[in-house]
Amino acid sequence: MTVTGTALMIPYTRLGEIDYASLDYDPDKPEPMPDAMEQEPVVQEILGLMGSRFTDFWLRLDNFLSSNTILCYEPGNLNVRVQPDIYLSFGVDQGAIRRRKLYLPWEAGKPPDLALEVASASTSRQDIIAKPRIYAAMGIPEYWRFDPTGGEYHGRALAGGRLLGGEYRPVELTTEPDGILKGYSPVMELSLCWDEGWPRLYDPATGTYLENWRQERTRFLVEQAGFLAERATLLSRIQELEAELRQRQSES
Repeated sequence: MTVTGTALMIPYTRLGEIDYASLDYDPDKPEPMPDAMEQEPVVQEILGLMGSRFTDFWLRLDNFLSSNTILCYEPGNLNVRVQPDIYLSFGVDQGAIRRRKLYLPWEAGKPPDLALEVASASTSRQDIIAKPRIYAAMGIPEYWRFDPTGGEYHGRALAGGRLLGGEYRPVELTTEPDGILKGYSPVMELSLCWDEGWPRLYDPATGTYLENWRQERTRFLVEQAGFLAERATLLSRIQELEAELRQRQSES
């Protein structure tokens, strides 16, 4: 949400032990923006779709997906930070990041692979001007903006950028006959779509949109429950066989 500081330090590699306790850190800054409620439905929908696709609803430990949590970018000052609406990182230790309660690129070994901002009245200027500069300097490969209003805040409904030569080059967008706007993300290998103000993810490999993540999660939970029930049955049968074996051994 709010951006503070301008100093950058890249590339991100482990710098040895850092005495974090000695660093200045204000957990109450930045503060939530007053129109966060306006963004929430879209943010939650995108998080759900990405979570089902890349983290198995946060059960996978090698990918990190988060919303409005703190992303620091200067090892010596934890108050130099930014809060993306959504960011995604592949090949990192999700558990270690969550235990730290901060995303520290020099600890994770890399910046996120993708950052996405959902438009609002109070953040549009930062989304368009300040944040792409910070994300580019950090080395985040892709930056996306999604405006549910169709462009009232961001000037366009959907915009994507790929990092080339230190700056974001626009992603080509296409408009389907039904009016759905699409932009392909090489990082996700999916197209981010704007559908009358609502976000969708399209898989070119299958030619289909990702299922509603709530339906997918329900199916996942049903399958998990079936697996657990089958496992319980097998364990019960094993215990019965072990008891029979012990009985036979005692009788012989």
